[in-house]
Amino acid sequence: MKSHLHNYRRARGFTLLELLLALSLTGLLLGMLSAGVYTVVSDWRRETTTLDTTLDKSLVILQIERALLAAVPHSYIDLERLSRFIYFEGSANELRFASMVSPQRRTGLTAWRLLSTPGEGVQLALTPAFSDNPDERLEELQPQVLLPGYEIQFSYLVQRNTERKEWLDEWVGSDMQSLPLAVLVRFVPDDGQTEVLEIVAPIRAWRHDQIDPTIPVT
Repeated sequence: MKSHLHNYRRARGFTLLELLLALSLTGLLLGMLSAGVYTVVSDWRRETTTLDTTLDKSLVILQIERALLAAVPHSYIDLERLSRFIYFEGSANELRFASMVSPQRRTGLTAWRLLSTPGEGVQLALTPAFSDNPDERLEELQPQVLLPGYEIQFSYLVQRNTERKEWLDEWVGSDMQSLPLAVLVRFVPDDGQTEVLEIVAPIRAWRHDQIDPTIPVT
């Protein structure tokens, strides 16, 4: 009799309390596992987003640098003054120039307009550079935002003589009749905490040997 009672107790299974305890432990373990997985996924997404933003920013800056490296002394005739001038108009916060580089991979020259608007960021407008002054076409275009949250600043390198070079805050191509030796571009974040980014782009074709401002156009 005792043997049968002992076998019955062994075969009766788990009690309700034991089942509840097992379910509670299982739920606790699953919760800890889910929290760990969520943390890993969140960190991965955060790092991926940061990486994507950094890559996008680097690609934009690289494209601007390539365009400046390929800037050319594009010339046009001003019918009012009957003279030929170089197209390169730069101030401290805006730059217009012609380049052999185009983000759309267009053939021929492309006129670039780079500027920044407070609260919007660095902006860009592009138009083909024909034999005229492309300013009117650029003014008709709505610039596209390239780097939100940044302000763009420019400085222009001029060589006064064989021993002296100087950075200027303005460059008027129609007066200088040439391009600067290099352009310093600073990308200043609006938040004041993110690192300021800089590039110095030397301009290879900075001089137009066939233009003499003292000779009128016939």
